[in-house]
Amino acid sequence: MFNSNSKESSFLISALTEENRFQGMGEFMFWFNSKKTTNPFSVEQIPFDKLDNWYFEEESQNLVHTSGKFFKIEGIRVHTNFGPAKEWEQPVINQPEIGILGIITKKFDGVRYFLMQAKMEPGNININQLSPTVQATKSNYTQVHKGRLPTYLEYFLDKTRAKILIDQLQSEQGSRFLRKRNRNMIVEVYEDIQLHDDFCWLTLGQIKKLLTIDNFVNMDARSVISRIPFIDDDLRQHYESLLSGKSAEIKLFDHILHGFYKDIFVSMIDRKHAYHSSDEIISWFTELKTNYDLKVENIPLRDVSNWIHTEREIYHESGQFFSVIAVSVQAGSREVFSWTQPLLKHSSYGLIGILAKKINGVLHFLVQGKPEPGNLDIIEMAPTVSCSGAEYRMQQPNKPPFLDIFMNASADQIKYSTIQSEEGGRFYHWQNKNMIVELRDSTSIEIPENYKWMTLNQIMDFTKYNNYFNIEARNILSCLSLI
Repeated sequence: MFNSNSKESSFLISALTEENRFQGMGEFMFWFNSKKTTNPFSVEQIPFDKLDNWYFEEESQNLVHTSGKFFKIEGIRVHTNFGPAKEWEQPVINQPEIGILGIITKKFDGVRYFLMQAKMEPGNININQLSPTVQATKSNYTQVHKGRLPTYLEYFLDKTRAKILIDQLQSEQGSRFLRKRNRNMIVEVYEDIQLHDDFCWLTLGQIKKLLTIDNFVNMDARSVISRIPFIDDDLRQHYESLLSGKSAEIKLFDHILHGFYKDIFVSMIDRKHAYHSSDEIISWFTELKTNYDLKVENIPLRDVSNWIHTEREIYHESGQFFSVIAVSVQAGSREVFSWTQPLLKHSSYGLIGILAKKINGVLHFLVQGKPEPGNLDIIEMAPTVSCSGAEYRMQQPNKPPFLDIFMNASADQIKYSTIQSEEGGRFYHWQNKNMIVELRDSTSIEIPENYKWMTLNQIMDFTKYNNYFNIEARNILSCLSLI
């Protein structure tokens, strides 16, 4: 059934494989946990005036780096006709440079493995998380920080060293970054490469299992693997022909995939039973961009209203949303061993959730067209719900649509639920509960104009292109597993 020479089939075989020729899951967990002691790491919140090479500009009070690189914290003023809040002001991260989030892959004994890194980030709630092979801003890999080059970077910059399998520009959080994008890459190597400290080979099936553990696989790794395709035309045609024959091969296939896992696979492979055609979805998405206005104006951080500045923090007067803090970092395993930097701090968890339901016998997912101030093109496709401060939002009269379904879902409806961290290089202890909830066939809900039901086949088609699905949607998609 599977042609291992096909890129898509090789990804699928890896997703169905948990056995690892290098180390079992127990050995891997021992190795991963040992990094906490072999690579000492400490993070301490400090007053802003203790920042090295960072300062508040005299006139604007924007928080900037002396090199003019990395990123800066400035203000924006937002006007929109979408949602209950029509205008507001907030701090935002302005980081115009494009970084690289890259994973090296290689086949061993016909099975595709992925080179992953145990990486420490100052904002991680548990410090150490599983990360891509390379995770670097342009300032990092051009060595503005005067540190070491990221290990294995050459395989992503030199096209003669590896074959590119996936290469896309994808957005970061549009509620916190201003038009920020990163290059998401997967490259295949054929040569033997040295396995450096803090790196290991894992199958995609193992990575998917690790995604069921709270705060284990970091945001950048989730973003990259969300783009992995599993289905090609040959596999689709072969599967459809098997369905009509009920052969022994399809029985073997049914033995491998069952329950919700099989529903996921069928949603990936089916092109005949989507509730909306792809043309209808494109028209819907285009109309949303036409109907929703989003005006974003850069303003000095000094002029952002309703935000309070102290020696140690910049926070909203309500105590909600996020705050800007400064930290001092000591790191034994990074390109630079010590530094200071600003971070955005989040004190309460948010919720990223997507509703699923069988329509025409095929699993569909409820996708939202959502404007955010940092989006490059106003609107991107988002999960059914994505909000910070979920408990606080539940108490508000204008809570996000469908939030109550996730907060009150029964155990049999919850198909996936873990706490996942956002990117620890910019965010301090920002966690979101990631959920997939399946509605019962008999459940009927009213669908607002900016929502659409889509199959996984349609979703994967759209994720081939830049800036269709936002980071929250890509993160929840990465959690979908077949075993």
